[in-house]
Amino acid sequence: MLPLYVDAQMLVLDKPPGLLSVPGRTEPDCLATRAQALWPDALVVHRLDQATSGVWVMARGLPAQRALGLAFERRRVHKTYVAVVEGEVAGDAGSIELPLIVDWPNRPRQVVDHDRGKPALTHWRVLDRADGRTRLQLQPVTGRSHQLRVHLQALGHPIVGDDLYGTAGPRLLLHAQALQVPHPADGRAMHFESPVPF
Repeated sequence: MLPLYVDAQMLVLDKPPGLLSVPGRTEPDCLATRAQALWPDALVVHRLDQATSGVWVMARGLPAQRALGLAFERRRVHKTYVAVVEGEVAGDAGSIELPLIVDWPNRPRQVVDHDRGKPALTHWRVLDRADGRTRLQLQPVTGRSHQLRVHLQALGHPIVGDDLYGTAGPRLLLHAQALQVPHPADGRAMHFESPVPF
């Protein structure tokens, strides 16, 4: 496991697809546990879906965890994803603003619910179109579970390889490409990137 960045306050890793961020109910192996074997003070701040790859940050110690948690809560963290979706998306850019809630009988699935859902906002921009698919840059403003996956399904363009909201494939073509976060010690903007593997 090669980190993208390490200092006394934070740890930035490149998460592979198919590996949980945190331990599951029946699966103890995850990126957090692997990281803690090397950096025992590493603490979880946020999550990436098991099927999603890319930039993932952990705090080192409780003060850093509080600072980073607050940065996520106050939306001072900026995330950029790349996804390949089914079909050719109309237009070059736009936003999806649809409230989401867990679909309790079908957990962990999420659904759009205009009455009870929590607000969720995603900005998108077309990077290219080819072979009946579209490559998008995605910037979630909120951080709801499965937000990007459900929003793109609702748009009529599920992410390629999405076994929950589209058609199963070798892997989900969703990658956390970049993350900008204020450093937990002094607030300076830190920017991290991971090359898109598809």
